[in-house]
Amino acid sequence: MTSGEVRVRRRQWWAWVLVVLVVAVAVAPLVYTWLTNPDDQRLVDLDVYRTGGQMLLDGRPVYDYHTPAPQLLPFTYPPVAAMLAVLLAMMSWETAQWVWTAGIFVALAVTVGFSFRQVLGRESLRKYTPWLFALLMILCTYLMPIRDQVRFGQVDILLVSLCVADCLARRPWWPRGFLIGLATAVKLTPGVFLIYLLVTRQWRTFFMASFTTAVLTLLPFAVIPQDAADFWFSALLDSERLGSNAATTNQSIRGMLIRLYLPDLLTSVIWLAIVAAVAWYGFRGAREAYRAGDSLTAVALVGLMAVLLSPVAWIHHLAWVVVVLAAIVGDGRDPVRLRVAAGVWLYYVLTIPWWGVSLIAAGIPGVSPVLGKIVQNGFGLGALALVWLLVSWIPKRRTIA
Repeated sequence: MTSGEVRVRRRQWWAWVLVVLVVAVAVAPLVYTWLTNPDDQRLVDLDVYRTGGQMLLDGRPVYDYHTPAPQLLPFTYPPVAAMLAVLLAMMSWETAQWVWTAGIFVALAVTVGFSFRQVLGRESLRKYTPWLFALLMILCTYLMPIRDQVRFGQVDILLVSLCVADCLARRPWWPRGFLIGLATAVKLTPGVFLIYLLVTRQWRTFFMASFTTAVLTLLPFAVIPQDAADFWFSALLDSERLGSNAATTNQSIRGMLIRLYLPDLLTSVIWLAIVAAVAWYGFRGAREAYRAGDSLTAVALVGLMAVLLSPVAWIHHLAWVVVVLAAIVGDGRDPVRLRVAAGVWLYYVLTIPWWGVSLIAAGIPGVSPVLGKIVQNGFGLGALALVWLLVSWIPKRRTIA
């Protein structure tokens, strides 16, 4: 290594230290807002996780208990998640809040690092890499789905980071597929990546992911058998346990259809038809992207499938938009892609679905309720548009057999 390279490395080391401080200062207003909320409204999902872990420590049924009023939220995750949440329950509430919030930003950093690797690794931008990373971290933090991670103390960005690292790491030190299996066992929606591994014929990764999922799913039957049975044969079958499926925050295809208030049977039939079509189009696109050597776009498409195909997908589940933005940006050389990415970023920074709620409630003469419904479903419809956009930009040349 030359003396010049050594000096560059030293400067970058100090730059990365400053980057951490800059990002911390930039996100501090968001963190302060939600960590000083009234206690019964602060990081309510983290409270759910800790409650699940506490029930195990107390020897009480995990799926029969709700967090205290006014939230009254039940534990809705697979039993292995409750086993992992024991670590959170062993912390004080104040410590758990800070540890979890820090973990959200670590997971976001992992996601940004892997997803934007093409632009961060460009030779012409190498000396600006720390500052570009800081800018991307700050921009992604203020996306509404990421803001909601901090607000509710959600786990989604952690699951996103696990799947992204598993799919995009060049030489992982873990068995590839293990992280996808872990994410799927903790929360079922990452299971869409098992379908992705199947359609792209990544057999070794598929078997590792399936094996890990199976082991972590069966383990609770040996350790906490009653809770495991309660989840798989009762709690899992109750979709309303997750909250009102018709709520604005449910931006899945099913959520958008439910808000049309059609007969239940008709809603289910339409939902199944649309889900089949979107799944075929999305997974086919992911396969084509993988074969074209564009694994990033493939992962972004599968992440959107996790949101759209799920019966319930809250706005914070759209943390996948970070990966989608990276897929649009690519290596950052195409000005059209950069402008589109800026538009998508702004779209998901704004609280668009709630504008629709306000339009419907206002009853403004001449403003059709249909417009209000469309705006209310804005993030879900936006996700559908992003699927089409990403598929349309997949290179036609195939480089992987």
